[in-house]
Amino acid sequence: MNIGIIGCGNISDTYFNSQSIFNNIKITACADKIQELSEKKASQYNIQSFTVDDLFKNKDIDLVLNLTIPSAHKEIIIKSLENGKHCFSEKPLAINFKQGLEIQKISNEKKLIVGCAPDTFLGAAGQKARSLIENEDIGKIVLGTFNIMSHGMEDWHPNPDFFFKPGAGPVFDLGVYYLTQLINLNGSIRSVYATSGTASKERIIKSQPRYGQKISVETPTTLMGVLDFNNNSKIQFFCSWDVWTHNHSNMELYGMGGSMIMPDPNFFSGDIMLSKENSEWNKITNDEMLLGIPNKTENNGSK
Repeated sequence: MNIGIIGCGNISDTYFNSQSIFNNIKITACADKIQELSEKKASQYNIQSFTVDDLFKNKDIDLVLNLTIPSAHKEIIIKSLENGKHCFSEKPLAINFKQGLEIQKISNEKKLIVGCAPDTFLGAAGQKARSLIENEDIGKIVLGTFNIMSHGMEDWHPNPDFFFKPGAGPVFDLGVYYLTQLINLNGSIRSVYATSGTASKERIIKSQPRYGQKISVETPTTLMGVLDFNNNSKIQFFCSWDVWTHNHSNMELYGMGGSMIMPDPNFFSGDIMLSKENSEWNKITNDEMLLGIPNKTENNGSK
């Protein structure tokens, strides 16, 4: 498929570089509301640069890859559909449920496909963990926990403002990877009990080129609670950008016959630790599986 990228910010390089891994996609064009940024990426990757409106109208493009900020996702997806193009978007699909239903309605009417990150649950760690659970290696899942803790993105991201606006925050930006992995492994969630808070109403950028500038925080930066699953299991979560350091595992699942420690579902792979009843932890590697080599080995708080 011929792909046009809209949104040439920090994450776009990951997508530009990934096309060399696959034999059925080709990025042919890009656009950004900042034209010079689009032109820079076009020159770097030897493709065409367009305005956003002209990319929508380009009949050679089959699919729009939407890498804009969360608050713009719905608009870009709908304009892609209205111009006869499939669309794959970074998360979230939209910033509320009503907008998501609107996208679904237009997608059905146009008979076009909309996809959305995350897809990391399809990686080796997620698939291996699912096979272990289906084989009842740790028995029926009854409890669990997952933790996302860092001090946010202002220390490293060149333009971190959107992380602290509606449609972002630790759950929309990173928690979706954990929730998707859990739904894949443990089934659907029937209810959520949660509380939220914001440690500071203002953040100071520590990265270049905007070092010292201030960001107004407009979305909760800490969310804590419990997921109640339809299989009657309970999983606790702690999602925060108000923590400097910690020593919690990314994700742990507790079954009637043992326990499992999962690697960061922000990545495609990583080692699984498994213990049956009172036994020592056994490391399970996934290196030989498809997508078995981790796409990153260090997490600075971003995909």
